Amino acid sequence: MAEQEHNGVNGFHSESEQRNQPVNGDASEAVNGNPSNGLRVTIEESASSAVNGGSPTNSMLTPIRQRMERKKSSPMMPTFMVSAPGKVIVFGEHAVVHGKAAIAAAISLRSYLLVNTLSKSKRTVTLKFPDIDFNHSWNIDELPWKIFQQPGKKKYYYSLVTEIDQELVDAVQPFLADVSIDKPADIRKVHQNSAGSFLYMFLSLGSQSFPGCQYTLRSTIPIGAGLGSSATIAVCLSAALLLQLRTLSGPHPDQPPEEARLQIERINRWAFVYEMFIHGNPSGVDNTVSTQGKAVVFQRTDYNQPPSVRPLWDFPKLPLLLVDTRTAKSTAHEVAKVATLKKKHPQLVGTILTAIDQVTQSSAQLIEEQGFNTEDEESLSKVGEMMTINHGLLVSLGVSHPRLERVRELVDHEGIGWTKLTGAGGGGCSITLLRPGVPREKLDKLEQRLDEEGYSKFETTLGSDGVGVLWPAVLKNGMDEDEEGGMEIDLEKFLSADSNEALEKLVGVHGDRGEREGWKFWRVENRD
Repeated sequence: MAEQEHNGVNGFHSESEQRNQPVNGDASEAVNGNPSNGLRVTIEESASSAVNGGSPTNSMLTPIRQRMERKKSSPMMPTFMVSAPGKVIVFGEHAVVHGKAAIAAAISLRSYLLVNTLSKSKRTVTLKFPDIDFNHSWNIDELPWKIFQQPGKKKYYYSLVTEIDQELVDAVQPFLADVSIDKPADIRKVHQNSAGSFLYMFLSLGSQSFPGCQYTLRSTIPIGAGLGSSATIAVCLSAALLLQLRTLSGPHPDQPPEEARLQIERINRWAFVYEMFIHGNPSGVDNTVSTQGKAVVFQRTDYNQPPSVRPLWDFPKLPLLLVDTRTAKSTAHEVAKVATLKKKHPQLVGTILTAIDQVTQSSAQLIEEQGFNTEDEESLSKVGEMMTINHGLLVSLGVSHPRLERVRELVDHEGIGWTKLTGAGGGGCSITLLRPGVPREKLDKLEQRLDEEGYSKFETTLGSDGVGVLWPAVLKNGMDEDEEGGMEIDLEKFLSADSNEALEKLVGVHGDRGEREGWKFWRVENRD
């Protein structure tokens, strides 16, 4: 009973309720929480049978029929918001390319998707990503629904899609022809990839009766820095569509972790479809970490098969300083560099890659130990030492960069933590695990120096929460509006946030005093 009441209050449905929802029938009715026509007919038939069986009188039947035949009101779904975190590789870079394990973890830099349902007369769906100057609309009724609804091609919210259907991709292409036609070719390609991925997912999950909507995305994650920004968009859009179709239960505090993980897997499956459209054969790691949060150990020994992914459900939240060198990198170039070195010195490089794998496995074991304490410097120093060793091994493979080594030099000089590169190297980003109780003045001094030398830096959290929902889009921000229930996040406010700091202050999952009231997450961690 408590769970049903909670779901009702927050607009979410339980698993049993979902089975009565018309997922791919009348989407507009599903969005508004009304039963489908099929369910209405069943109710009428039941009432008629009862009358014929002599239970209710004929006089009772007339008002029942009148009520059942009366057109249901269809209030618009409230404006709501979905958020998903970026990720970093914590251990195992490059070794993972050669069949070894790696650990990726969510960070508290996030993307935020605002979903506005339009009035019934507006039959358009719009994607608006102002951070990359992308804005495009389609007429819902003109989209290629017929081919996506064909037997054998129609997909449902619970479908497991392991490959992209080329015939469906071809059907989407004409609707990408006029996307960002005034932009340079490289930017236009990015926009078309985003648009195509969205349309493929939208057409697979929805129906022609889907209500008009606008999806507006803002992000605090640096683009092209290896932090999984593309996957956060995939996760946000997947979660938003599934919520609109009423096919997710929760999130709520009393939801068992097993049920939360089931909902997370549902979101993750469709986020992976989005990623496949763009990347062809992605590992699935970025969208998995962004969906569930925390961290995963992943390994791919056969590139003809999906990687093995083991969630670290209880990965702790750790204080992290992320530094972007703002130096262009090429992942392909760095990967090729290691492959060439391995070909020249197979035994030596093989030993280095095995050592990196041992660091990864030891770190996972250390973090999962019962006695691991995030407030204890001894516990953190063990993880920090593993990061230092991992970085040294990566340097021996030749994938660091003077700008990355400069960050390590500055951090070591202040004695505030342990630093390593993250991702492919050759530029990109570094991560620093901060020591407990670092004086603010030391951090300020370091950050001032980094600013002076042209770095971008972000104080963030490792092992952050996964996908979250703000339903409706109303927050309590410590302002006057709190007394009247909070401040509604409308499109104008969302678009006017002119910096990462302003965006976080307006809609961020975390405020100055921790997690914001209103944001809810599928809690995947074990709870004793």
